[in-house]
Amino acid sequence: MDKLTKEQQTELEAAVFRRLVSHLRNRTDVQNIDLMNLAGFCRNCLSNWYLDAANEADLGLTKDETREIVYGMPYEDWKAKYQSEATPDKLASFEVNRPKE
Repeated sequence: MDKLTKEQQTELEAAVFRRLVSHLRNRTDVQNIDLMNLAGFCRNCLSNWYLDAANEADLGLTKDETREIVYGMPYEDWKAKYQSEATPDKLASFEVNRPKE
């Protein structure tokens, strides 16, 4: 892919990430366990990947800060407002599909 400069690629990737985060913020009806069971990642994964990148760049962000970036509010507030109890079926599916790291 020689059409894009490295800077253009980075700008596009950042725009895509911002759009994904915005989409997930607007889809509070979709629970993290649903995302994990269907796609193998969730909002927490995104915030952890953000934290990994921040650590690699020695930026000193915390897990709570990166979660707030992804959730658009403190994680505990999001959980209290939007998170529902996972059903036994969803939990069983998660155990089967959980990422092996």
